[in-house]
Amino acid sequence: MLRFAVVGIDHGHTFDHVKGLLAAGAEFVGYCPQTTVPAIREMFEKTYPDAPQIDREKIFEDPSIDVICIAAIPRDRAGLAIRAMKAGKDVMTDKPGVTTFAQLEEIKRTVAETGKIFSICFSERHCVRSAVKAGKLVKEGAIGKVIQTLGMGPHRLQLPTRPDWFFDPEAFGGIIVDIASHQVDQFLFYTGSTTGEVVASSIGNFGMPEKPDFQDFGEVLLRSDKASGYVRVDWFTPEALPTWGDGRLTILGTEGYIELRKYIDIAGRPGKDHLFLVNGKEMTHIDCSSEKLDYFDAFAADVRDRSETAMTQNHVYEVCRLSLEAQTKAARIGTR
Repeated sequence: MLRFAVVGIDHGHTFDHVKGLLAAGAEFVGYCPQTTVPAIREMFEKTYPDAPQIDREKIFEDPSIDVICIAAIPRDRAGLAIRAMKAGKDVMTDKPGVTTFAQLEEIKRTVAETGKIFSICFSERHCVRSAVKAGKLVKEGAIGKVIQTLGMGPHRLQLPTRPDWFFDPEAFGGIIVDIASHQVDQFLFYTGSTTGEVVASSIGNFGMPEKPDFQDFGEVLLRSDKASGYVRVDWFTPEALPTWGDGRLTILGTEGYIELRKYIDIAGRPGKDHLFLVNGKEMTHIDCSSEKLDYFDAFAADVRDRSETAMTQNHVYEVCRLSLEAQTKAARIGTR
């Protein structure tokens, strides 16, 4: 049985990792309680009361642990991942897996040297049932050849819950690296592109002049030899929306299109995971709430078989590279 532990619980996505791996039949060995967000540790204690709190050093040194899950402060994730891989463990990390080009190159070297897996759980695809269903429909040819993706990732600021590092671009990597890596991942995946280029990008601060280094808006125009993509991310989800963000994805094909309302169908159907399919044969709504999430099963199989079924290592690297490049090249708009 695959055994995993958690190091770095500074973001709530850590619960996705634990829940997904447990559903895949893995054993949760325990977690390091060190965090900058005490509320997450308290939630861990309530959600998994039987899971031991283990010193970080002992987790890395334990040869019986196969996988380390990481949702630390973004700037620290690569270092922890490298340490885990050198200790003989595969890695599942929250996005962003890296915040600098230097970190990306060190991750590549470590993977090459150790043969270990460095996987980023892009939760807006891997943990969203409508996104899984969309991938199957695209593969089946339901909308023909995909020629463009339009991804939007709005988030609610929730100021009282944010630690100090949340406002430091060096800590979180910038809004494009931090959030838009989700949409970069989706662009490559749904268009079947192995590589791409950043045509243009922008970052801005429109709502927090008291924190001039913060970025609450970002956009990216992507292109590959197969398709184009547009990404918009922000921290402007209004308080009246009953969820943290109205995440959407539109996939345009030569014979139709798919639109995902991932987390809410505003003023419409209840619940989440709404998929709308329009092509030459039908115009329909698909409730994807029962769709199986297959990333975690595939990841567990990859750990066992040393394969790349959940996601290729090159795909992970390319998402990181494009996100970093878009962040670095971004024009600054809004408050300066």
